[in-house]
Amino acid sequence: MAIPQIRVTREEMRKRVAYFKDLKGFDGGLPDSRYPSAVRKLYNAVGFQPPAGKGGAEVVSPVGAQAAENAAIRISEGFNLGFCEAKPGNGPMMHNHDTNETFMPLTGTWRCLWELDGKDEYFDVGPWDICSFPPGVNRRFENITHSEPNKTHFLMFVIGGNAPEADFTEKAKSTLREEGYLA
Repeated sequence: MAIPQIRVTREEMRKRVAYFKDLKGFDGGLPDSRYPSAVRKLYNAVGFQPPAGKGGAEVVSPVGAQAAENAAIRISEGFNLGFCEAKPGNGPMMHNHDTNETFMPLTGTWRCLWELDGKDEYFDVGPWDICSFPPGVNRRFENITHSEPNKTHFLMFVIGGNAPEADFTEKAKSTLREEGYLA
């Protein structure tokens, strides 16, 4: 059986080209966005349509509401691609997704952490290395390029699905509530 072939015009294809210099980053819209060690900018390059919210009131898009509504390439074809820009020591709090999440640093060194039996495990990865988390694993990432304390670095992430959902761990939500970042 042959794969069906389609033809697209240059104008149609232009809607599927995103120049990095034109991407707009957003630093809000997630429960931990204002938490000091979680400050970061997220760029929605491909997909990340707002989730339907089937997971409950605290379940959000992995890139936050603003970025989810501002995809550079608006498609729903089974995956999403974005970038995180953060200073050393920063990254999201421990969270989970209903689909796979794969990380690839573009600059700097990043720590990819997950929970196992009450403690954090991790791998440190650098440019072009890859770390892929299956659905259901509590995970986080952090820029650990401490030799450049004032320089931001970039991490690319790919998340499966058409409208993936993110939820923060109860511990993360409790910390955010206690410190006044979450109602």
